[in-house]
Amino acid sequence: MIGSTISLRPLVAADFDALYAAAADPLIWEQHPDPLRYEREAFRSKFFDPAVACKMAYVVVENATGQLIGSSRYYEHDEAKCEIAIGFTFLVRSHWGGSTNREMKQLMLDHAFATGIERVWFHVGKSNMRSRKAMEKIGGQFSHEGIKEMGGMKIDYVFFKINKPA
Repeated sequence: MIGSTISLRPLVAADFDALYAAAADPLIWEQHPDPLRYEREAFRSKFFDPAVACKMAYVVVENATGQLIGSSRYYEHDEAKCEIAIGFTFLVRSHWGGSTNREMKQLMLDHAFATGIERVWFHVGKSNMRSRKAMEKIGGQFSHEGIKEMGGMKIDYVFFKINKPA
């Protein structure tokens, strides 16, 4: 998936060092339900290895430099309901607050809708105000609150959705 300033390509095992270099900033994870993901082993075991295994994860490549600046993935594909979730997203801080998140999510939404998906879900940690604001900026509609279990932890989430345009 190629955008004007970034591209998304499938994550592969060889991306570990470059992606970890992008993820090693504790401030990226400070509002996340798992705030220790900046630690190398936590990043590998709780983020990177599962992302490679799911085969629906992407790295975010800055077109101008070729550097990896983040990652996102699809998960919880429900073929019967034509739904999927997008999440496990992070970007380096130099790309916060601008257009990068919107461009990344739009590339992923366009791809999902082109493959028959009718609704995309986003699960955001309830206390992650930065991600909640980002969801509102890209047009996410608040749906409900609930608890999800992730990696053996029960976490309070808020659920946003974006429906396929008519």
